[in-house]
Amino acid sequence: MELVRESAYLGLFFPFQNLIFGFLKTIVMLKIGNLKAGDIVLLNDEGIEREGQVVEISHEENQALVDNGIQEFWFSPEEMKAIPLDEDQLMKLGFTKEEENGSVKYKKDSFRLVTPRKGDFSNVEMWWREDRRHFSFPLSVHELQNLFMDMTKVQLSRS
Repeated sequence: MELVRESAYLGLFFPFQNLIFGFLKTIVMLKIGNLKAGDIVLLNDEGIEREGQVVEISHEENQALVDNGIQEFWFSPEEMKAIPLDEDQLMKLGFTKEEENGSVKYKKDSFRLVTPRKGDFSNVEMWWREDRRHFSFPLSVHELQNLFMDMTKVQLSRS
């Protein structure tokens, strides 16, 4: 009972805690264990940031082989960051959008992702068939790819 009161009390002073923690989650380095082949990440390639696609994971070496569009190279977690999910990234992944009463529904085949407010990806609901999921923190592109694969058994990649 005391824990519930403290959580509610803290919620009064930190109403944006989910947004803040979600944002912090996206700027910290990636964990190799959370990546899968096909995931899209942001690389620090000798000082130049560019997007790349994971080709292979080496858990023993704690590195990911990533195709940066020019070549494949092994990167450590310190050299990779998550790409925050936004409308531009969804369009690159082949989603279409439909606006409804201030909310936005993104569709890819029978998969749906809804944001209650346009441009606000801190609160997302997604579903495919009877599998519905809700996230009250910002997701990254690779997390969406892994959720999409888990729900549909189809890899989500750029069009």
